[in-house]
Amino acid sequence: MAKIRVGRVGEQIKKELSQIIQSELKDPRIGFITVTGVDVTNDFSQAKVFLSVLGNDEQKAETLRALGRGSGFIRSELGKRIRMRKIPELIFKFDASIDYGSKIESLLHQINNGNTDV
Repeated sequence: MAKIRVGRVGEQIKKELSQIIQSELKDPRIGFITVTGVDVTNDFSQAKVFLSVLGNDEQKAETLRALGRGSGFIRSELGKRIRMRKIPELIFKFDASIDYGSKIESLLHQINNGNTDV
């Protein structure tokens, strides 16, 4: 039963974080971000937020730094939107699965077209 609640809380945090980052944060260092997932610990003390960022490695690093600096504001906004006793500490990480998937897709497309210069 506890796993179901952790999953629901994670999904709600993901939804609210997406809205907060998109509409509330006005930092120019933050580019186009997609929140791909949130893993919350069983005691709700930490939440790993997985992000997909469009841009090169320098832009990704700058976005991560900007989110780290704004984590206090993000947590306070999250606290206003979600009724919880304690808002978890947010740990931002990059989700490389989308980049990996697009690379595999391009390789498969090259193979199907007969281009073997991979």
